[in-house]
Amino acid sequence: MKLGSLVIPKGTTIVVPIVKMHRDKAVWGSDSDKFNPLRFENGVSRAANHPNAFLAFSIGPRVCIGQNFALMEAKTVLTMILQRFRLNLSDEYKHAPADHLTLQPQNGLPVVLQPIN
Repeated sequence: MKLGSLVIPKGTTIVVPIVKMHRDKAVWGSDSDKFNPLRFENGVSRAANHPNAFLAFSIGPRVCIGQNFALMEAKTVLTMILQRFRLNLSDEYKHAPADHLTLQPQNGLPVVLQPIN
């Protein structure tokens, strides 16, 4: 396949560094390395300088078919948990992010659930 002046041989594996793209300061701003859920308060398409910058489910005609269900399910489950419990990081937590296609805690994420009375 020819992409501009670049020739990509048949059978070549192409890896898109999504974690790196989601931390690009030119796209996400100077605080791109910070956890800031408020950047999505006006919707995913307005969270960055480009409407398709967030690639959690891909984009275009091959977008993940389960995107809407996955987001609704996650919001529902999180809402149900937060109505009943307070979450705190365990004292055993050691901050060690690992880049495995998505950014994950290398040693897990131990949390303490405290019932809300």
